[in-house]
Amino acid sequence: MGKNNTKILITALVMVVTAAMMIEEATSIPICGVNTNDLKKCSPAVTGNNPPPPTPQCCKVAKAANLECLCPYFTRSGLDPAKIKALGTNCGITKNPS
Repeated sequence: MGKNNTKILITALVMVVTAAMMIEEATSIPICGVNTNDLKKCSPAVTGNNPPPPTPQCCKVAKAANLECLCPYFTRSGLDPAKIKALGTNCGITKNPS
């Protein structure tokens, strides 16, 4: 009987995790050519005192995004413009937003 309870618990846990992933995807909002959840992939590269280089996944998002469109959102969120510019440079984006 203990094995059945464990199976039920594991099944319930898998269902909860799956539901949480579906909810997160459903709350993603498209903005400036990318989904807001995808922008989170670049968060480590633009926050903190000494951010790490962007990941390939972050660069893919940055290259797909309309950075001119995103600039006002970056400014309002308090991100350092120099870190945003460094992200573009590190991802090989030649046209930096003004």
